[in-house]
Amino acid sequence: MGTEGEQLTEQETAIYDRQIRVWGVDAQRRLSKSNVFVSGLKGTSVEFCKNIVLAGVGSLTLNDDRLVTEDLLFANFLTPPDENDFRGKSVAELCCDSLKDFNPMVSVSVEKGALSIFDADFFQKFDVVVVNCCSLLTKKSVNAKCRKLPKRVAFYSVECRDSCGEIFVDLQNFSYCKKKNEETIECKLHYPSFEEAIAVPWRSLPKRMSKLYYAMRVIERFEELEGRNPGETSVDDLPNVQKLRKELCEAHCLNESHIPDSLLRRLMASTSEFPPVCAIVGGILGQEVIKAISGKGDPLKNFFFFDAMDGKGIIEDISNVNS
Repeated sequence: MGTEGEQLTEQETAIYDRQIRVWGVDAQRRLSKSNVFVSGLKGTSVEFCKNIVLAGVGSLTLNDDRLVTEDLLFANFLTPPDENDFRGKSVAELCCDSLKDFNPMVSVSVEKGALSIFDADFFQKFDVVVVNCCSLLTKKSVNAKCRKLPKRVAFYSVECRDSCGEIFVDLQNFSYCKKKNEETIECKLHYPSFEEAIAVPWRSLPKRMSKLYYAMRVIERFEELEGRNPGETSVDDLPNVQKLRKELCEAHCLNESHIPDSLLRRLMASTSEFPPVCAIVGGILGQEVIKAISGKGDPLKNFFFFDAMDGKGIIEDISNVNS
């Protein structure tokens, strides 16, 4: 990722001096030449945007045409103090104005339009694509478009519901370097697409698979069948979601105890994100994107789950049978 051969300017070297000491000049050069696209600006993705702007990516393009309301700003720390400053603005425009102040070296811009209408050529100009709070169909579609391109475009989806969070990663065929016994070795990983990953039969997954994985799939599928936007559920929907859970578990030969009612209720009851969880999951996402761009460090493969109830972060490798 990034443009090979281009060097950091003196100004970039001075500003990013501490980071260069941590991950080296080459990694910072790659970051400074990379282009990142983020669609769906909620608490988690806003936290991520702040992190990569401070890290010094080349450009960040924001996409979220929703007009700003108080509800949308619950977990968004980029809110200006005067509501007159955001009246009539889209969420992307509001975040763009604030993020520019974090690091003037980074080009931050807004791309208007529904995520689903962008074709594959649109994503060609980016190195990383991150989607947040979009439908199951849109996740699959955007991921597929990124995989059709002649260059590798890293795809991430992130979702936070109440006090739980999920990250999905698709780096396609990815090579990176890591140190082992004082030697630098090259490692290679093959990632499935989002559609391939969630198509893996549940009965073939490890017995100790995160319950959050199954619960997210059930609710995601329910929203798709009902034509709901992500997060448009409530405890009133629980009976219908339980019915769908039963159908999916029977189809996958999985005991329903793997998807407890208490977890479904938590994920459905609150339409707001939990700011501390946004900070944690957004921080992990920023760290993973930096790894992907720099080619340094073991990347996450391919799901990450966090639940504030037990404070645990879990990585699950859910790959298609042929990978």
